[in-house]
Amino acid sequence: MMTSIALAPSILSADFGHLGEQVAEVEAAGADRIHVDVMDGHLMIAEPDRYLEAFADAGADGLTNPDRVRPVCELEVDGGIHPETARRVVDAGARILAAGSAVFEDAGGVRAGMQRLRASLAG
Repeated sequence: MMTSIALAPSILSADFGHLGEQVAEVEAAGADRIHVDVMDGHLMIAEPDRYLEAFADAGADGLTNPDRVRPVCELEVDGGIHPETARRVVDAGARILAAGSAVFEDAGGVRAGMQRLRASLAG
């Protein structure tokens, strides 16, 4: 039995003018979580650990700091995830796929992007 793979659309590729609607759309399309890069050039902050409690209070379910060494329980791949690469990174051990443009820039819309990613994992 295959371990469940979580799809985490990255809001870095979302339309920030319609962010609320786009997050609602990916949630309705079956997103397992929403990926937010704090150090992505939009929310650049120094000493991010100072803000962990604020992020948790705002509803963050999980917070990671890639600068810290910690045991890896779930391997997340962030970047370059699209239907042509998703299966390969899962086969290499990834369990969480953070996908931005494959979801938010799909010609068929957000739901179609999510469906294409899920379908690529099924095959």
